[in-house]
Amino acid sequence: MSIQIAVVGLGRVGGRFLEMLLESGLPGMTICAASEQGETEGRRLAEAKGIPLESVADLVARGDQVDVIFDLTGQPQVRQELREGMQNSGNRHTVVAPEVMAHLTWSMLTREAPPDVHGSTGY
Repeated sequence: MSIQIAVVGLGRVGGRFLEMLLESGLPGMTICAASEQGETEGRRLAEAKGIPLESVADLVARGDQVDVIFDLTGQPQVRQELREGMQNSGNRHTVVAPEVMAHLTWSMLTREAPPDVHGSTGY
């Protein structure tokens, strides 16, 4: 079984998080998609690795094809869009992981401290 992961927000935090996930080479994990509006290094990395770039709505619409969506935008409106999209679509499969979960994952995979760009964004 491969855990299907999507990353929303490929700026300073999300781009480095994507890079770290790719470098980890963990078996049983696939980065199936990402979402980024800007022209960032993280977006270019996703494109170079053939990771599809989609809107938040399209990620949510994938339903059970995505197991975990990491929200690394630090933007309340994106959190709201994810919440509403999940509720409206009836998607009860996908887990939306906030930045604190990305930081936990980061800490388990590397000794590098994650950047603290957005502060405490809650969820």
